[in-house]
Amino acid sequence: MDKRHEDTYRKLKFNITYTRKMQGLSQLQLAEQIGISRTHMSNIEAPNGDVGLSLDVLLDIADALGVPIAKLFEFRD
Repeated sequence: MDKRHEDTYRKLKFNITYTRKMQGLSQLQLAEQIGISRTHMSNIEAPNGDVGLSLDVLLDIADALGVPIAKLFEFRD
């Protein structure tokens, strides 16, 4: 992950986590829906982690959560 985009990744990860929890899904349930390990899902959501994510995984997450991908990029300050 490029340090120049660290804040954007942190906000994106927060939105993924928030949306998942609001839908009552565990990391394991979401991970299984998109075909990744729970550990990888945990690393994606880790706010201070340095794991990025591919566009394919991001699109899969949005689809599994039933939200437009743009919703995951709606950041609040």
